[in-house]
Parts: sequence; structure tokens; C-alpha cells
Amino acid sequence: MRRNASFTVKLGYAGTNLFVLLFSLSALFPIVWMLYTSLKTNKEFSLSTMSLPSSPSLVNYSNAFNIGNIGSAIFSSLLNTVIAVPLIIICSFIIGYFFSRIEFKGKQVMVMLFLSGMMIPIHALLVPLFVQFKWMGMLDNRFTLILPYIAFHLPVAIFLFDSFIKGISKEIEEAAYMDGSSFDYMMFRVIFPICLPIMSTVAILSILGTWNEFSFALVLNKSSELFTLPIWLTFFSGQYTTDYTGKIAGLVITSLPIIVMYLFFSNKIMTGMTAGAVKG
Repeated sequence: MRRNASFTVKLGYAGTNLFVLLFSLSALFPIVWMLYTSLKTNKEFSLSTMSLPSSPSLVNYSNAFNIGNIGSAIFSSLLNTVIAVPLIIICSFIIGYFFSRIEFKGKQVMVMLFLSGMMIPIHALLVPLFVQFKWMGMLDNRFTLILPYIAFHLPVAIFLFDSFIKGISKEIEEAAYMDGSSFDYMMFRVIFPICLPIMSTVAILSILGTWNEFSFALVLNKSSELFTLPIWLTFFSGQYTTDYTGKIAGLVITSLPIIVMYLFFSNKIMTGMTAGAVKG
């Protein structure tokens, strides 16, 4: 009986490991396919979308840098990300701290107001936001996309910070007060560093969302010099033809920084999400 039980457990572990392996391969294959397909010609791609390139070439990458204004697209995407993400972290930390530590009149209404943003489909706001920005004269501007990006990522970020801070012992803050720390010093020099795991999660999720956003970048900005990288990728498609391998090379250029960042910091996402869930 014991041998049978031990064999069953080992078989279960083997099945689990096999499932994890197959799932990992299924997740990695699209990236590998994208990399080797970007080295093919359109003729090779039309004959077989899955085969390896017969003579790998970097000509698609050369063409990608010559199509559209990639330098301006990279700058626009970087500018939106560099400005929006720190503001998302700071604002969500402050609001999350007040929600988790301070009782005040109307708190529950404000909490529901912010968290209701998680239930509203973002693209349902596309037309109202366009009309509002047009009325305010904020369309087609270098900083047009920053405010929507901050607003769209705040609900989730506030929820994560709120859940995480609730799990931090209040004795830490009391000790800081006993040592003569001011409220600002205690919040930003004592509590803020403790929130590093959840801060990393918020930063990575915000970077992914900001870098890959397409719809609002397409509607709110019309000038080609303000296009972001997802909009730049549309330059590979014409009215009658599409440069598929060139577009895949553009996808590699666009997604490579995000893939590299995720590979280095994916453990931070899991740590932050787990810590926030357990402590909340």
C-alpha cells in the first residue's frame, strides 16, 4: 500500500511537471516564432508561416527603422511612461495610505468611487474623453495621453497599496512618532520603503499598460510626430498590402524592452501581488 501510494504521488508530481513544461513552451513559442519569422522574407512567410528561414536576414529590421518616424515614436512612448508611472506610484501610495490608516467622513464613498474604476470598461470612455479633451483644447499635445494613463491605472494601484499597507503593523508608525518624526517623514521615509514589493508590482503593471496602449493614443493624437510605438506599427499596413515580416520585426523592436524587463522583474510582480493579497 505504501509503495502504491508513493508511486501515485510520484506520478502526480511527474504529471504536474509535464503540464508546467508544456504550458511554459506554449507561452514561449510565440516569442520564438516572432523572432525567427522576422528574419524571413515575405515570400517565405507566404509559403509557410511556421518554417524556419532558409537564409536569415536582418533586412526587415533595416526597413523597420526606415518606415515612419520610429525615433519620435520611441520618444513619445518613453515620455508617457517616464512621466505617468512615477505619478501613478506616488498618487496611489498617498491615497492608499489614507484609505488604510485614516478615518474621515465620506471615506467609503471615496473608496467606492476609486474602485468603481476597476469595473468600468476603459474603452467605453473613449468618446466622452475625446469630446471633453476637444472642448478643453487638450487634443494633439505632447502631454495629452499622460492624464488618461494615470487615471486608468490608479484604481488597481490604489487597491494594491491599500491592501498592502493594511498589513503593516501600526507600531512602526507609533515608534516613528515617538522618535519625533513628522507625518510626512514617517509616511515617505518609513512606510514608503516598506512598500517596495507592491511598488514594483504597480510600476511593472503600469509600464506594461502605458507602453502597449493603442486606442487612446490613436484617437487623442493625430500628428505623426506624437504617435507612440503601437501606432507606429500600423505604418506597415497599406490599403491593399501588408508587409508582414516587416511588421513582425517592428513587433520585436517594440516588445523586446518589455519582454526583457518582465524576465528580470517577473518575481517582483508575484511577490507584490501575493504580499498584497495575504496582508490584505
